[in-house]
Amino acid sequence: MSLTQPAKRKSRWPAWARRGLMENIATVTIAIGFLMLFQPFALSLYTYSFITMLAGTAMFIIVSKFPE
Repeated sequence: MSLTQPAKRKSRWPAWARRGLMENIATVTIAIGFLMLFQPFALSLYTYSFITMLAGTAMFIIVSKFPE
């Protein structure tokens, strides 16, 4: 280890809880909510579209604080 490079710490976070995968899941959740909002077939999908987009947005905000 060189004196100019900082020591790399091993993260205790599990692989499934890393930012990359969870941000992708949150983005897909937002996209599903968007599609539910603009579909003309089922009223129940339209009813839960806002909650789905809100959950995806909240998840994205929380997950963006996770380590790489």
